[in-house]
Amino acid sequence: MKRHDHLKLFGIPNCTTVKKARAWLAEHTLEATFHDFKKQGVDAAWLSQVVAQTGWQALVNTRGTTWRKLSDAEKAAVTDSSSAIQLMRDQPSVIKRPVLEVEDAYHIGFSEDQYRALFGA
Repeated sequence: MKRHDHLKLFGIPNCTTVKKARAWLAEHTLEATFHDFKKQGVDAAWLSQVVAQTGWQALVNTRGTTWRKLSDAEKAAVTDSSSAIQLMRDQPSVIKRPVLEVEDAYHIGFSEDQYRALFGA
């Protein structure tokens, strides 16, 4: 299994998908620092880095409850990176979770296959 010096997992602790990702990492003895969006906030510079690599469309969870609760006008206002970043800073729960940072590369969401491929498990 590939070891990485820098693993950081971003999300919300009570999110089911985040719990699955944390459990998978623990089961495979991979230590990741956890960043809680609710308690620690969401940094605009960090969001810009992730969006630059993944695209804002991949990072905004349009299937989640937070997005569905937005007004049509709020949804329509998300048209580019800067408007998406502003929404994600205002409403961290709209960020697709988890985001795993591995050596300055970002991986969005969780599946066992995705993590197996990433870590050679």
